[in-house]
Amino acid sequence: MQQPDPVESGLDLTILMPCLDEAESVATCVGRAITWLAGSGLRGEVLVADNGSTDGSQRLAAEAGARVVAVTARGYGAALQAGIDAASGRWVIMGDADDSYDFGDLDGFVAELRNGADMVVGNRFKGGIRPGAMPFLHRYLGNPALSALGRLMFRVPIRDFHCGLRAGDTARLRALHLRTQGMEYASEMIVRAALEGYRVAEVPTTLSPDGRTRAPHLRTWSDGWRHLRFMLLFSPGWMFLFPGIIMFVVGVAGTVRLSFGDVHVGSVRFSGTSLVGLSMMAMVGFQLVMFDVISTVFAVTRGLSPRRSRLDSLGATFRLERGLLVGALLMVGGLTLGALSLWRWSRADWGDLQAVEQLRIAVPAGLSFTLGVSVSFCSLLLSSIGMDKRLSFI
Repeated sequence: MQQPDPVESGLDLTILMPCLDEAESVATCVGRAITWLAGSGLRGEVLVADNGSTDGSQRLAAEAGARVVAVTARGYGAALQAGIDAASGRWVIMGDADDSYDFGDLDGFVAELRNGADMVVGNRFKGGIRPGAMPFLHRYLGNPALSALGRLMFRVPIRDFHCGLRAGDTARLRALHLRTQGMEYASEMIVRAALEGYRVAEVPTTLSPDGRTRAPHLRTWSDGWRHLRFMLLFSPGWMFLFPGIIMFVVGVAGTVRLSFGDVHVGSVRFSGTSLVGLSMMAMVGFQLVMFDVISTVFAVTRGLSPRRSRLDSLGATFRLERGLLVGALLMVGGLTLGALSLWRWSRADWGDLQAVEQLRIAVPAGLSFTLGVSVSFCSLLLSSIGMDKRLSFI
């Protein structure tokens, strides 16, 4: 479908409503939006992006005065994206068609758009949540926790990441090329806007109990996980990569040094018994680094993330064969040290040995072999998701 040109259309605003079986409320929402438009002085339209309703929502929306577009791809995000693509207005304000948001009070969103905001997100916690409008778990745990994590990870001053009433410049929203199709679309929109340097504003909005008798489409745990999973795919380097590198370097360096003898730092003595903790630190650090690398590669190769700076040097040097070779060398080193440990035990006629002295060999042996297995596995995984472009079957 060819996207309308907001400049050629001459419309200021599209009020967009994703819809799936909202026969009980969609006409009310469309009517309020049309009434508000008539008094706003803006040239606009109401657009309903229907996601396959079977209860006659399409007819009711059209009779109320909306333009209706059918969206075959299922999902909240799919409906919103299709609606943004079909919008004729310079700006778009989107909100659920379940009568939980007030389409008669959109002045704050328009004011921020006029002031140059690329995106405007409603804040239900600041504007007011009426009794029965939001489940207890969502209000006091899910939304605050995920929103706080989003602010921490992406440094965007939005306190309600999942508010369903939001607005933006139509061309700028299209330029984000959002890809997710489920409820996590709400997080993707804010995260991608933050990464692209968009100006994102927030305005208070009120949430009321919805006007339907059926169960809501939102699923607390599965949709909450989808939001969290998406943010982890976009996690900044300071969260996993840099701590992982520090832990790995300290763990490996400490393991190697203590394998030759105790270390004194001031009045503190680090003996061979510290080897276990240091080797675990090295393994955890390695896993954090690989989590960051693999999630970033996955996001980039699937078109979810435009970020490539972390991958430039890795992409230039990574080859599956090199990864497997490094892994094999580490495993051989571990097996060699393990054999040395057994040889020393045999020299003692398989009797008692000094535990600390054995740890100086056994722990580095275990760490080397385990890292070898991990490096080999991660190399295969990176190759399978497209990092090694030399392989014809990728």
